[in-house]
Amino acid sequence: MPQPLGTRGSLKWLQRVAAGAAPATEQAIIAKLRAASRLDWLSPRRDDDFAEYRDGTFLDRIGHSSLRPALKAFWPSRGPQWDGLARTDAGQVLLFEAKAHAGELRSGGCQASLASRQRIETALLATAHACAATAPRAWTEAYYQSANRLAHLHFLRRHGVDAYVVLMNFLSDTEMSGPLTVEEWQRAHGEAEATMGLGQDHALSRYVLHVYPDVRHLGG
Repeated sequence: MPQPLGTRGSLKWLQRVAAGAAPATEQAIIAKLRAASRLDWLSPRRDDDFAEYRDGTFLDRIGHSSLRPALKAFWPSRGPQWDGLARTDAGQVLLFEAKAHAGELRSGGCQASLASRQRIETALLATAHACAATAPRAWTEAYYQSANRLAHLHFLRRHGVDAYVVLMNFLSDTEMSGPLTVEEWQRAHGEAEATMGLGQDHALSRYVLHVYPDVRHLGG
């Protein structure tokens, strides 16, 4: 899915991070990963029309095309469209979700057709149970986007992929009325996790990485 050159919000800032404008942020990510020393961006890239990937094409991009049939059985088409993808020199796969203001966390509920929704609910329920979530029905509601990202993380790890979701929580985007402090982001994510019934140390928590780039350091 080709994207325009970002002019505001998380689209703009993630494109800049992927272009190398935030080496400290990349190092913060690498520091959380075992044995990694370098991060290679697969998307968004200027030489690839800043494209974002979903479904089988995201598997192709991260080098796991063999999982296409399993993903098709797990989730219907038009699944999560990843803001960014990367690999490390140690083989970890990074799936990026970027936000510039906390309101973006509340994505609304699942709008899939009945046939697709049944498969989605099965996948979300399996992921919620794996995480010992106490409110699995909430996963198709206000925080559906967070839930479907966790489900795909669960899918990849269940199939032997050393995968991580990286939540890129941008700071100081005053144009988007975004959070100014790490604590504001932490409160917003805490509310989402509480609504979804997730404990602090759920089964996937170690594979969800939070970073907080300040847009004031990314250039105009």
